[in-house]
Amino acid sequence: MPRDLPDDDEWLQQERCRIGDRIRHVRIHRNLTQERVFLAVPMTRSFYQEVEAGRANPSLETLLRIARAIGVPIADLLR
Repeated sequence: MPRDLPDDDEWLQQERCRIGDRIRHVRIHRNLTQERVFLAVPMTRSFYQEVEAGRANPSLETLLRIARAIGVPIADLLR
């Protein structure tokens, strides 16, 4: 019997928020500023803030660059 799944929009929003929370957690744990990360990627401050807040839809390349900038494998952000 299939389980009830949230609709696609709700599910995607939850996943983006989960990934953004992990990025923020690692960044803070490693004493990195948002500025240091978004300049290393490179990307705009506003887009980076949207990623951490779970409101942006970053590409795989962007996630790979963020993971590298904060010093973790991308799998740590996606698990």
